[in-house]
Amino acid sequence: MNAWTPALLLLTLVACPKQAPVAAPPVVTEAPRTPPVRANPLLTRSPRPYALPPLHELVNSDFLPAFEAGMAEQAAEVAAIAENPEPATFENTIVALERSGATLTRTQKAFGALNSSFSNDELQAIDEEMAPRIAAHDDAIKMNGKLFARIDALFQKRETLGLDPESAQLLARTHATFVRSGAQLGPTEKVALAAINGELSTLSTSFEQHVRRVMKDNGVVVESLAELEGLSPEEIGAASVAATARGLEGKWLITLQNTTTQPVLGELSNRALRERIFRASTERAQGGADDNTAIIVRTVELRAQKAKLLGYPTYAAYALADETASTPANVDAILSRLGAAAVKKAKKEAADLQKIIDAQAKATRTPRFELQPWDWAFYAEQDRKARFDFDEAQVKPYFELNRVLIDGAFYSATALYGITFVEQTGLPTYDPSVRVFEVFNADGSSVGLLLLDYFQRDNKQGGAWMEALVDQSHLLGQKPVIINNLNVPAPAPGQPVLLTFDEVTTLFHELGHGLHGLFADTNYPSLSGTATPPDFVEYPSQFNEMWASEPIVLANYAKHYQTGEPMPKALFDRVVAASNFGGGYGTLEYLAAARIDLAWHELGVGQAPAADGVLAFEAEVLKKSGMAFAPVPPRYHSTYFSHVFTIGYESAYYAYIWSEVLARDTGAWFHANGGLTRKNGDVYRAKILSRGRTAEPSVLFADFYGKAPEVGPLLEYRGL
Repeated sequence: MNAWTPALLLLTLVACPKQAPVAAPPVVTEAPRTPPVRANPLLTRSPRPYALPPLHELVNSDFLPAFEAGMAEQAAEVAAIAENPEPATFENTIVALERSGATLTRTQKAFGALNSSFSNDELQAIDEEMAPRIAAHDDAIKMNGKLFARIDALFQKRETLGLDPESAQLLARTHATFVRSGAQLGPTEKVALAAINGELSTLSTSFEQHVRRVMKDNGVVVESLAELEGLSPEEIGAASVAATARGLEGKWLITLQNTTTQPVLGELSNRALRERIFRASTERAQGGADDNTAIIVRTVELRAQKAKLLGYPTYAAYALADETASTPANVDAILSRLGAAAVKKAKKEAADLQKIIDAQAKATRTPRFELQPWDWAFYAEQDRKARFDFDEAQVKPYFELNRVLIDGAFYSATALYGITFVEQTGLPTYDPSVRVFEVFNADGSSVGLLLLDYFQRDNKQGGAWMEALVDQSHLLGQKPVIINNLNVPAPAPGQPVLLTFDEVTTLFHELGHGLHGLFADTNYPSLSGTATPPDFVEYPSQFNEMWASEPIVLANYAKHYQTGEPMPKALFDRVVAASNFGGGYGTLEYLAAARIDLAWHELGVGQAPAADGVLAFEAEVLKKSGMAFAPVPPRYHSTYFSHVFTIGYESAYYAYIWSEVLARDTGAWFHANGGLTRKNGDVYRAKILSRGRTAEPSVLFADFYGKAPEVGPLLEYRGL
């Protein structure tokens, strides 16, 4: 981000007497006026609509002063609560805590948005400096003995306080959070835990910065256009744009996505280039200046120490105690049940692909080779084309980004919930490509703002994600401001943005998260929107994916970007029929990553391997679990597994499959009750999307679904 440069207006004023003097008067020149001091926008609530943070105005130098002021402000607020001579009440303790930290929250959200989507070296340095300081600030609050005594006194008499259900839940969650943060530890143990938390925050920041740098630096440079055979003109143009942006004019750059398998592997016919891309992906952050192996080992050891301090045998046991799954044994059971079916199907899929390879080698009289990970997507596309008579190149012209968004994702949301999306072009953001939509209910009342940042940039982290720039809260008088992020390659000038069906599904997925945040209808910010465990927060997003392939929705958006003609019915039917194609591969690559995550966090103190044993540890975990199948690598290897080592999904990457059980059960409920209807949408919005964590997730789901979750619909959906 460019530094803010004020326009300086220097005025030279000459004194002009009213009467002619006897002698020439002296010329008086006023000293240049000092420009007014620029107010730091983070120190006050934004005056923009919905308190939208002025991200386009912020500069790097705003953040440290705002962090300092925010921490000081909250420390004073917490001290006032803890030292209050009046007896503890829900209002003067729990609600007061909810109101505290406004400046710090505002700063953290603005900083997080820019550092993830529009970063620079200075922001990353600030992140590195502030991470342990924020951790220490949070520990000082959670381990404040006087403050916890007030919270505990209220919790012990909670049945007599006459609280409404949401307030009772807030009290319970506040108490649990403090206990899980060490509030009941002795002084020595508190010091030890604070030191662990500080080091963990530093390690997490370093891990993510390493991943970001290698994502940027480890793209694959292509010297010859002939090597790109199989890519569309639009994709070749995007690769040229990416190369030019890095000063590589006349070349092409295949940028890396965050996952192990890269999308272009399904299209490139050049096997050597496919292997280069795959190896560049899998070798990220292994060795060199951005090596993450030592960070992984130290992180795992510290997490094990933290769990032991807090009375748990492993970090997995500690983390899962606050999740819907509740225990490692429950997670292990679902991973094992699905894993056996996924391996069986993946091996069948691999055998089918090997037959294609062998047949082509025989027909062309070229050497036969064994199927490798970098071959899978390429031959799977051929298999899909043979089975369903289409490939991605045929369908992508029908998936133009704006049409998918407006006539697909927004269309289904309007049909379900009666909401409308009105684009606002007068609200600038940090990048011109970011779009802003105001969301309205059917009665015209406003819901909030939705920002869409869909394009890949070198200064943007990989993957797709949602975050709340402003949390909904009736207590604080706030409506939600939500941002959805994708990493679609930016097109060459004048070229359309054509999506793969996987990218279409990801767009719907992230809007599902967005709706979860937008529909929040709670009093307290701590319980609002997506403030739920990972194994529940992914549920609304995975459910929303369903509408991408729903025939009535697909027919509304699957239209040719040049002619506007709808996708031919025969092709349309084949796309729907192929929706479960490759279910073995997709399920196994995910389960393998989830198993690796769980295994790291089931280690006790002193059980972590040496840094040079990280990859061997992964391999042994997959072998013991029966998930080791060479052609299907884990979706993430540990060295770039940001979910687990940065963004809070440690021990919880299984959450996607657990949430998908809920999502597919919900899909079955919708279809049993009439499908895409406003009546169904209103029930789901009222019982799930609006509730945040105002009740425990299992209670919310049972109230909606009427019974316990069932795994059958998921197995059917994935073709297992």
